Amino acid sequence: MASFAAVALPTCEPNFRPQGVAEEIHGWISSAPMRALVAEYGDTLPAAGVGELLAWLDAFSDRHWDLRKQGRVERDQVKAPSFDSARTELILAAATALRLVNPGRPSHPAYDHLLVLGGLGRACLQRTEYAAHLVRDGVVVVPELAALGSFRPLTKAETTLPALATSRYEVDAMDVGVRMGFGLEDPLLRESSDGPVTHQSWQARTYQAAGCPKVHVLAAPSSEPELRRANTPDTYEFWARRVSLRSTDRVLVVTSPIYVPFQHTDAIRMLAMQYMCGIDTVGFDPGEATIPLAPEATSPDRYLQEIRSGILSMRRLHHALTESVAA
Repeated sequence: MASFAAVALPTCEPNFRPQGVAEEIHGWISSAPMRALVAEYGDTLPAAGVGELLAWLDAFSDRHWDLRKQGRVERDQVKAPSFDSARTELILAAATALRLVNPGRPSHPAYDHLLVLGGLGRACLQRTEYAAHLVRDGVVVVPELAALGSFRPLTKAETTLPALATSRYEVDAMDVGVRMGFGLEDPLLRESSDGPVTHQSWQARTYQAAGCPKVHVLAAPSSEPELRRANTPDTYEFWARRVSLRSTDRVLVVTSPIYVPFQHTDAIRMLAMQYMCGIDTVGFDPGEATIPLAPEATSPDRYLQEIRSGILSMRRLHHALTESVAA
């Protein structure tokens, strides 16, 4: 049975300094599980510097692991290929070592900010529920929480969940999730852009209830509205513009385990690189979720897709690091 030692993701403490991050990226992309996956798909990971190796892995994973490009579909709409048992075992072992499988626990008892990331409708409910559990059970103490989403329309499959039957957008699912998790009623404040919903639209709702932190539910605008809807970096940027981040702040990000590498790396690029704050990223625990994972959520193709996402995010971070040194 395949087995690998766990591989660390880039660290990000308060008063963030970029020295050493390139070496940490190199450790993840040149690790034993990454080499084994490349070999499984018929090639050998080259001995190269960080930038060259990231470019090579980008091209390699595009050929072999990017299943979403077939029609530019959402993650839950990918038609999965079949895998034999040996390949399935190897992918799961590699994904586990690369930090895409096991749930995480916060490293510290208190944070200045807690961010819950949006996603598919089911994940919005799972992640907000887990964040509420962390706060309600005293696992972490935070003065405020922000649920970050967008105006991505929910699919028919997503709205089959009873809680989301009347929801239209991802941000609506996040709103349902925090209301359920924290027992919230009407928001104290509603803000939004004017006119019909487009990729440039935004929205903010603020809640405050006794015994829980202030809660914000945000729909971010796209930074490239002529091309696409808002993505994870856009939600980070939109949130950061609305708060006063300090270099001493600790930020806890809650997502699904499978997305931890790429969303943690994007948080370092979008938040720590600009504000020098610390970032911890954890995946919710499916064992504590009242809404189960979708059957295909942890299939081998999903892990390969999100390992590629991690590679792309680390390549963007490395580019930002290089530019900061050049400046």
